[in-house]
Amino acid sequence: MWKISSRSWLFNFAKMPKQAAVQKVINEAIHILEVCGLPMSEKSSRQREKTAMSILAVAGVTHSAGWPSAGEGSPLGTRKIIQFINTHFQESISEGSYDDIRRKDLKDALLAGLVIASAGKPGSSTNDPTRGYALDPDFATLLRTYGQTGWQTSASSFMAGRTALSELLRAKFATNPVAVQLPNGAKLALSGGPHNLLQKAIVEQFLPRFGYNSNVLYIGDTAQKSLHVDSQLCNQLNLILDPSKKTPDVISYSSEKNWLYLIEAVHTFGPISNERRMELTEFAAQSNAGLIFVTAFLDLKAFRKSASEIGWETEVWIASEPDHLIHWNGDRFLGPRT
Repeated sequence: MWKISSRSWLFNFAKMPKQAAVQKVINEAIHILEVCGLPMSEKSSRQREKTAMSILAVAGVTHSAGWPSAGEGSPLGTRKIIQFINTHFQESISEGSYDDIRRKDLKDALLAGLVIASAGKPGSSTNDPTRGYALDPDFATLLRTYGQTGWQTSASSFMAGRTALSELLRAKFATNPVAVQLPNGAKLALSGGPHNLLQKAIVEQFLPRFGYNSNVLYIGDTAQKSLHVDSQLCNQLNLILDPSKKTPDVISYSSEKNWLYLIEAVHTFGPISNERRMELTEFAAQSNAGLIFVTAFLDLKAFRKSASEIGWETEVWIASEPDHLIHWNGDRFLGPRT
């Protein structure tokens, strides 16, 4: 077992929490994008926020009361989007990272047709500052009614005839089903793909080694979010699975240790960061079990890509090295903080 100390590794401080009003409008934007079919639940908490803030910038919305005027401004270039985010959402994103706006933060919204890229001046390059981004007119109309009575019906009408981007991406990456056997012997069939292969490894390799005879309370699926839920045990632990929030990929419980394992399977998106650990702590706040935060990777290459984002007081497990754990800083190995 490897141990990483805060004195011998890079620092990864948690960011200061945002003001309640700022976080509220960001959460509203995340909710809108989920309803409109973007795969928000598959993103890291940081990437969900960046996507939401970029959409808010394009919409020109800075607070919850601003939805009625969404999309009334001029198209924004990537540098202007960064300036908007830094000004209104307590960020300090470098203007040098403008290309991330196009390649990462607005990518899904562009693919889904929620955001439209303007042509810019004739012959302009992809990164030309005269290029800008604006809301699709129908999407802008939907945003202007957010929070009003009947908005969900309006959103359903907006999505009628559209295939959600999340569904298109699942279909693109679907392969043969992945068979998984739970610790109690029950068998599940996950949809195909690397993410679910990693979830299979978590259930069949990680838990037998480090789970102290734990039972799986929840396991999601890229095609069926709540594939397996032990409702009775969830109720006993006062654990509420809220579909509007990003549930950990795998949740298990060891009655032997009274430990609740909150496990994220990282294939494409990020690990349990300091911010995500705070979210998960709130998620399990009503349970009296000790919390174990685990980020799982398929291999060392995937781990190295996300190493700088991993939050302190969490565990890292790598499927290609199944007998080892990395404890990310601390005065103890695997165990809840008390």
